[in-house]
Amino acid sequence: MKIVFILGGARSGKSSHALKLTSVHNGKKAFIATAQPLDEEMRTRIDAHKRQRPDVWDTFEEPLRLSETIARLGDSYDVILVDCLTLWLTNIFTAEPFPEIEAATKEIDGFTSNLNKLKTHRDTYLYLVSNEVGMSIVPENKLARVFRDAAGSLNQQVAALADEVYLVVSGLPVKLK
Repeated sequence: MKIVFILGGARSGKSSHALKLTSVHNGKKAFIATAQPLDEEMRTRIDAHKRQRPDVWDTFEEPLRLSETIARLGDSYDVILVDCLTLWLTNIFTAEPFPEIEAATKEIDGFTSNLNKLKTHRDTYLYLVSNEVGMSIVPENKLARVFRDAAGSLNQQVAALADEVYLVVSGLPVKLK
């Protein structure tokens, strides 16, 4: 499995860039959406993302069991796009009482360990999108700081495993690896 990691700030163009990168591949394509439509604004965002995707994508909504879904779809799809890891992490944080960094770290370590195992899995291309949240001010509350730290750890571990890494800033992709 070839892993391509695309990260950037909110509304940076990272999802559009991921779709552009995947357009060069033929075969079956799976889109794993981690967002949950918990309010009207988020439903509107999800609908806009759906309209942006070409019809060639089969969409799977998976807010929590990301590793298992990637592994299952890797047997049937040539290209898998996950959008996005930051929302997946948000879902972990909100699925149960406030997790300390150790609980989030356990989830992240399990996810990246599973990704590492999948790297030897057939010729599937896996595109992972995530937000870069560490380039701003230090958050004022504990939950935001713990989340920022966990997202930073997740991004570092995925970037280390990835075959290619892109940072998208203001719609401009920069290849880092």
